[in-house]
Amino acid sequence: MQRQMLKKMQKQLQKSMAKMQEDLTAQVVEGDAGGGMVKVQMNGQQELLSIKIDPSVVDPEEVDMLEDLVTVAFRDAMAKIQTQQTDMMSKITGGLPIPPGLFG
Repeated sequence: MQRQMLKKMQKQLQKSMAKMQEDLTAQVVEGDAGGGMVKVQMNGQQELLSIKIDPSVVDPEEVDMLEDLVTVAFRDAMAKIQTQQTDMMSKITGGLPIPPGLFG
């Protein structure tokens, strides 16, 4: 009886996780750096969608700065995705920790 209940809970969690992955794929976050001079868009699957660079920062003598700005914008977008994933997982599990290997 208890085993059936656990299997049912596991199936429900798996369905919720699949829905969460679908929702994350549809979401787009934007990270920025340099006061918006460099913007990076990513989806919730951590796929890079686009990079926008303000023409004013494209100076052949400032390539190092531009590279740093792109790196910061990318990290900003990644942090936002991770926050969304944590928030969504918390809603699914009600804040309960999920043991490693439960779904795999």
